[in-house]
Amino acid sequence: MDTILSPLYYAVSWIIVQFHSFYSLIFDENSGAAWGLSIVSLVVLIRICLIPLFVKQIKSTRNMQALQPKMKAIQERYKSDKQRQSEEMMKLYKETGTNPLSSCLPILAQSPFFISLYQVLSHIANNQTVGVINQSLLESAQKAHIFGAPLAAKFLDTPEKIQSLGASVTDVRVVTVIMIVLMSASQFYTQRQLMTKNVDLTVKTPFMQQQKMLMYVFPIMFAVFGIGFPGFPVGVLLYWLTTNVWTMGQQMFVIRRNPTPGSKAFQERQERLRAKGKLKEDPAEVEARKAAEEARQNRQQPKRQSKSQRQTQPTGGKQTGGKPAGGQQPRRTRAGSGSSASGASDADASKKQSLEKKAPQDSKPKGGSSASGSRNAKSGQRKGQQRPKHPSKK
Repeated sequence: MDTILSPLYYAVSWIIVQFHSFYSLIFDENSGAAWGLSIVSLVVLIRICLIPLFVKQIKSTRNMQALQPKMKAIQERYKSDKQRQSEEMMKLYKETGTNPLSSCLPILAQSPFFISLYQVLSHIANNQTVGVINQSLLESAQKAHIFGAPLAAKFLDTPEKIQSLGASVTDVRVVTVIMIVLMSASQFYTQRQLMTKNVDLTVKTPFMQQQKMLMYVFPIMFAVFGIGFPGFPVGVLLYWLTTNVWTMGQQMFVIRRNPTPGSKAFQERQERLRAKGKLKEDPAEVEARKAAEEARQNRQQPKRQSKSQRQTQPTGGKQTGGKPAGGQQPRRTRAGSGSSASGASDADASKKQSLEKKAPQDSKPKGGSSASGSRNAKSGQRKGQQRPKHPSKK
């Protein structure tokens, strides 16, 4: 492996040495600040070069989310024919211009640099020159400590090896555990931010379940690898923590400026543009939203009252509790009721006499034909017909 990756060893070590020469003008050349900032600068340089791949990763992730319903339909249709299923999948990828491996490109591209840095720091821990790091630079790197932990020290290193690097076991293990926790937490937050803010919530696909699973698997995997086999040196942990922080910030910027349509971040961006007046909308939708908002503000919930309050409170002239709204009891007498009854009967009699007098005049036709009169008579008969009463009601 050293023979194959030897050019990368020279490239990585040369970049670190150049940054170290620059930071040595500010800090002590043997300090952890000079060597630590050199590793951080290496990460920044690599990530800047990988920005085009990161953009492809974002686009590929969106395309994969949009294609999940079609992919599921192809799997259901050709579930008994795996070869035809693969052909249809490849055809779908080709038509939409989607590459499933694009989402892994940044990680794959960083892997050679990650391995090279790991090997460079391992050579430093074993007191071996590597790449452009000569003996004087090797001694300077061995003296560099970050919060008391040497750059080349690991969590499971023996006390003798740690003491040869000029540190204590407690300092090394405390620093490595803190950096591994921060590395795993940043990885988890980055993946969670992608799942909660930049995913179309209207589409439920297996892809979302896979991403949710990776959100928990990756942090655990990095924690196990960082502590156990092969075990990451402090310098490699610093490298990985820096790249996680860079990924998190870069993803926050992309989600805020160019979120996935239908996601929570997309709705928040629409609200910001609407508040600034930069979003062109249909006037009908604006009026409908304003009307709904006004109706929601004007709507008032009635206050809840007890049963006693409902019984005693007067409501618009209605009787409450068996009494009139005015609070006065009606006085009824037999004389009053008799007089009212006699008055009603006299009115009915006079009305009947007036109808009998008018009846002969109304029965004569006025300038109408006999046919119309017969029709009126028939219609009158039909209108005058009544259903016979039930014998029990006679």
